[in-house]
Amino acid sequence: MSVTISTTDNKHTIKVNGRFDFSVQSDFRKAYEGVPSSSAFIMDFSSTDYMDSSALGMLLLLRDYAGGDNAKVELVRCGTEIKNILEISNFQKLFTVS
Repeated sequence: MSVTISTTDNKHTIKVNGRFDFSVQSDFRKAYEGVPSSSAFIMDFSSTDYMDSSALGMLLLLRDYAGGDNAKVELVRCGTEIKNILEISNFQKLFTVS
């Protein structure tokens, strides 16, 4: 499976290995829907080598699930390409990006 979730200290880390695109939509949704919506989420991009516009939409759905403007969602370990996509999309205004 290319989407994994792990929990440490009530923070839920979701990791997408390889391509983050529409093909992982179902697995991505299942990863966070089993977690209380008030939880803190970390998206770990250390193993993600590609991301498209459908991935941006999935991140927005995760943010909505986690509380919208009050959501605690961090996007971490972003490579140069991923970070550029997030910056062009102004996602640094919605998420903590590092």
